[in-house]
Amino acid sequence: MKRVITYGTYDVLHFGHINLLKRAKALGDYLIVGISTDEFNSVKGKKAYYMYEQRKSIIENLRFVDLVIPENSWAQKPNDIQKYQADIFVMGNDWEGKFDELEELCEVIYLPRTEGVSSTQTKNYINSF
Repeated sequence: MKRVITYGTYDVLHFGHINLLKRAKALGDYLIVGISTDEFNSVKGKKAYYMYEQRKSIIENLRFVDLVIPENSWAQKPNDIQKYQADIFVMGNDWEGKFDELEELCEVIYLPRTEGVSSTQTKNYINSF
């Protein structure tokens, strides 16, 4: 069984998230999604519209996601790769080169983002009303 792992905040879920997660799943048999906790988002200087447990519930209910785990820090990725025996680490290409050191543990793939959509763009649109 080939295991794929990816991470994100997944706030205000949109078709760009869906595209990324579906393409990640297509690379293997089992998809693990790490979701940034509210506390970790605070460290990153981000604030999600939905709380962690709500975002977790949304992602858990996608049929192509097999497991959701909390992302509590930047440093946990190598441990998660080993703990969950991930064969492939996937991120959007806006992170290109940022996780190349993980190639010592598994294959690292940066997938193209879906053009024309982002959580920030969606939030800005919603807030314009």
